Amino acid sequence: MFQTVTPVEFSTVGRKLAGPSGIRELMEDMGRAMTVEPQMRMLGGGNPAAVPALQALIRERMQELLADGDAFERMMVNYDPPPGNPRFLRSLAALLQREYGWDIGPQNLAITSGGQNAFFHLFNLLAGRFENGRRKKILLPVAPEYIGYADQGIEPDLFLACRPTIEWPAGRAGKVFKYAIDFPAVEAALACGDIGAIAASRPTNPSGNVLTDAEVSHLSALAAAQGIPLILDSAYGPPFPGVMFAPAQPFWAPHTILVLSLSKLGLPGTRTAIVIAPENIAQAVGAITAITGLANGTIGQQLVLPWIESGKILELGPKILQPFYTEKSRAAAGWVREYFDAAGVDWALHVNEGAFFHWLWLKNINLTTRELYERLKARKVLTVPGEYFFFGLETDWPHRHECLRLNFSRESEAVREGYQIIAEEAAKAQR
Repeated sequence: MFQTVTPVEFSTVGRKLAGPSGIRELMEDMGRAMTVEPQMRMLGGGNPAAVPALQALIRERMQELLADGDAFERMMVNYDPPPGNPRFLRSLAALLQREYGWDIGPQNLAITSGGQNAFFHLFNLLAGRFENGRRKKILLPVAPEYIGYADQGIEPDLFLACRPTIEWPAGRAGKVFKYAIDFPAVEAALACGDIGAIAASRPTNPSGNVLTDAEVSHLSALAAAQGIPLILDSAYGPPFPGVMFAPAQPFWAPHTILVLSLSKLGLPGTRTAIVIAPENIAQAVGAITAITGLANGTIGQQLVLPWIESGKILELGPKILQPFYTEKSRAAAGWVREYFDAAGVDWALHVNEGAFFHWLWLKNINLTTRELYERLKARKVLTVPGEYFFFGLETDWPHRHECLRLNFSRESEAVREGYQIIAEEAAKAQR
């Protein structure tokens, strides 16, 4: 017979971390779709595709490690130092110095267990409660922004977001739009004096927007003038993995924090991200790793080490990933035009400049995309509703209830069927 156990009381921080969140719902839905509900059309989540040419390289590299007994034993048996494997850090710093002229060394790098882990460290280092009762926030210059940031603050109200301007590229018949930074709004937010860092993903998750080189330079100058870091999340972007369809130069400066990841390269299971930062911040990230996890996983670092040393890792995006995902994006965009026009839906897509997502704007629906998400889930189509991506805004914005993030990297037939079902449900909700 089971005994009734009184639930243990959690701390304030414990309740926050263990409570409901958009990223938890997203990952639980994705996990079920990838395991116990294979019939689900998985257009949610950020899982990369199994790109055949890249998977072949990963298998080949794994076989090399297995054949080298000493290397395999070191990878599996030994702890690395908390900031990461010394040879990996030296090799990556040397590559970035050689290719881009960045004035960095191993002391500027730290490995974390994935990008999500990196941003938890960084956001709580740079924002929240400070001495003398001061509080600082992370400024997001473009909303919508990555769902995974939203609940990472130990302190409440960690983010302040700015609404973008919306541009309509010529010749696109009002069906393709692009977000751009509203710099007067960003400058007004910085003038309040309570910003600890500026942060943006590039390409932006969820919209696939790539901040231009000019926008990044402008943000960098604003951050430098305030004496705060500019954080660039390059999980999909340059210098690797480089899932990019628009030109963009890799960027780093002495006050910049650049976060790279092996996940979107095709290795999400290794949980490996790289923080490139001013030395005191990189060392702080390593110190937090020692407390929270002793050290980081070794497998991802060892898998790509030869590609780092040779520079091959910089070729994988342009040669393998870009062509693969470009074709995926074009095919899915064609299905949007086919099915949504046929259904009479008033739609627009954000221009896809990088990453794995279409950001779909349904302009005249009579329900929120959170409600539409539930209808689609009942029809075995998983998406991510737009509401989750607009955290940090000081006022509501109707646009946030009209957008869906769609992952087009899955099997073509599942994506095609999913887009067709979305068009059918959107048509039912058309005003």
